[in-house]
Formats: sequence, C-alpha cells, structure tokens
Amino acid sequence: MNEHIQWHNTSLTKIDRQTAKGHRSFIVWLTGLSGSGKSTLANLVEQKLFNEGVHTYLLDGDNLRHGINHNLGFSEEDRKENIRRISEIGKLFVDAGVVIFAAAISPYEEERAAARSRFEEGEFIEVYVQCTVEECEKRDPKGLYQKARAGEIKNFTGISQTYEPPGSPEVIINTADQSIKESVEELTRFLLTKLNEERS
Repeated sequence: MNEHIQWHNTSLTKIDRQTAKGHRSFIVWLTGLSGSGKSTLANLVEQKLFNEGVHTYLLDGDNLRHGINHNLGFSEEDRKENIRRISEIGKLFVDAGVVIFAAAISPYEEERAAARSRFEEGEFIEVYVQCTVEECEKRDPKGLYQKARAGEIKNFTGISQTYEPPGSPEVIINTADQSIKESVEELTRFLLTKLNEERS
C-alpha cells in the first residue's frame, strides 16, 4: 500500500447505520461444491429475510465474475484473489448495516479464514452447504462436471482441484439429505434467531 494513502474516518458509524435499519449486520458466507445449492439457498433465504424487513444483499460468485472479478481465472492464485475481493466487498456492506450473503465455492480453508479475519467477532457466519461430489455431479445444473471430466474445464473443484471442507462452520446444511425447502427453513431460523439475539 502506498505510504501516502491514509484511512479517512466517516462521521456516520456502522452502529449508526445498523440502528437506522433496526438490526445488526453480518455476512453469511456459503461455501460448498459447484451444484451443492449455495446460490439457490442464498437466494431463497435472502428473500425470506427481506420479507421480514431485514436489509439484505446477495453477492453471487458467478455474477461477480461477470463484473468486478471478470479478469480472474480458476488457478489457486486467482481463486484466492476472488475470495479476497468478495470479502472486502462484503465488509463494506456490513459496514453499511446490511445482512450480506456471499455464495462462492471458496475451496480453501486458509482463504476462508482470511476472509473471516476481515470482520469483527460475530459478523462472519460460515455456512457449509454440504453435498457429495457424486450428488453434485448427478445434478450438474450447468453441465460443468461433464465438461471437467472431458478435460474441457481445468482446475475444477471436486474433480481436478481440491475442496477443503470447513473445520468449524457456524452452520452445516446438508442438501443431499434434505429438500431445498427444509434447507431454507433451517438456515432462515438460524439467521432470524441471530438477528433477534443481536437486537436484544
């Protein structure tokens, strides 16, 4: 960082913005294999919270690669930078008083830990969307596993690139063993409970 660049504090604080919105803010970080249901789950749970009057926003990993992360590939180095950018954007949203959802494979434990370190205690909720490679490959909604098996996609998580499951996530949602409806209800209950606890 350039030594001449200094951090400028603003008059409004995160607490001011949270108070105006009527709830605390945090990031819900959904990690899991491609096809595990991260984006679907994040989208539906965000809608549930929004309907409850919670100020929310969803950062989808694929969508971000169309814009701010369009110059990144899928090498280990680029994946790390992808996670760094998502977490930095998420931090801005949390500072703005918003409950932010980030749905990204984020395969490396070290990088998820680095993302967590950018937030204050209790502001980073890691959700492991657990699903076997076999089940994800059966679903294969985007046809990516088939292309990875054929060698058309390199560095594909779960096939040619490692996925490191979280060691101690706040929530585990097993989408292989329960329906999307059950998964949505489970995560929504957890987050609403956390919001109510933070308000008291």
